[in-house]
Amino acid sequence: MVKQLCLLFLLPSLLLAQPKPEKPWMLGPFKKENANNPILSAKSGTTFYCPVRKETIQWEQKDVYNPAAVVRNNKVYMIYRAEDTVRSVGGTSRLGLAVSTDGIHFNRMPRPVFYPDNDPMKIYEWEGGCEDPRVVESPNGVYVLTYTAYDGDKARLCVATSRNLTDWHKQGLAFADDRNSWSKSGAIVCKRIGSRLVAQKINGKYWMYWGDQPQLRLATSDNLLHWTPLENNAGQPLVVAESRKGKYDSRLLEPGPFAMLTSKGILLIYNGMNADQNGDDVLPKGAYTGGQLLFDASDPTKLIDRSDTYFIKPDQPYEMEGQVNQVVFLEGMVPFKGRWFLYYGTADSKIGVAVANQ
Repeated sequence: MVKQLCLLFLLPSLLLAQPKPEKPWMLGPFKKENANNPILSAKSGTTFYCPVRKETIQWEQKDVYNPAAVVRNNKVYMIYRAEDTVRSVGGTSRLGLAVSTDGIHFNRMPRPVFYPDNDPMKIYEWEGGCEDPRVVESPNGVYVLTYTAYDGDKARLCVATSRNLTDWHKQGLAFADDRNSWSKSGAIVCKRIGSRLVAQKINGKYWMYWGDQPQLRLATSDNLLHWTPLENNAGQPLVVAESRKGKYDSRLLEPGPFAMLTSKGILLIYNGMNADQNGDDVLPKGAYTGGQLLFDASDPTKLIDRSDTYFIKPDQPYEMEGQVNQVVFLEGMVPFKGRWFLYYGTADSKIGVAVANQ
């Protein structure tokens, strides 16, 4: 009986702990901060005068999720996606900003810092909004934001810049020649310099992994603003990694926070979606989980290795049920106070964090 009681007391901690990383080049192990998660949820009462609607709306009343993060002045700044309840098919998205001194407890700014406006980007951003930010720094200290503009029909990958995270300049479509094509989720290759993630050139070019398809794609740029998708000899998008039958990423792959140069190669945390058929039988259909990819540091097109299974999955009630069920979507990560803080959307409704030692 004593032995059984000891096992019962140990069980909760065992359930929360993750095993060591599957492969030595992977980051982790990550442990969810379940005692504090979700760390950010929808909030009513914060209002914003929408310049397009010309009325005051509760801009984060419906859902908040899919955040980016940077460390600035020894604090974590989180840029998160927030939805109102106005749009006819599910809410218009804007980007809010929240600040933390410990990486877990955040104070939000009352107004969004990035949103659809009566500007040249309105044709792409209205009325779906501005979605799913990812942020790195340029070598000269400018923040470079990749985000998705959604007009209600097509998603288009876009770029914006800022020096202070509150005042942003929209730079336009990432792929100027793809005005009528679907594109999203740009993770720029960077190098860690202290607590900063700084975009890094390889072979004279900046590189960005992108897409939400069965095939992961790649683009290059001279200036971090204007990007050119790489193509194969047949003029088709160059494929650098693919979905796998029977695995957690059997339906699609979608980049996570950024791609990072390490001593082993370019490490990309990514989101894998399970297919309804011929996927991972243990996971629910359509579940989003997290995996890791490793590319050659001198040739970003060359995949060296990848995780065989996911390192994080939906297993909490707010991750399994929400606007979209069975989702942990990894999109923000920072090195902070000796640990990695990995921020993710939960069921497209709230925000959670998992931590790992550096």
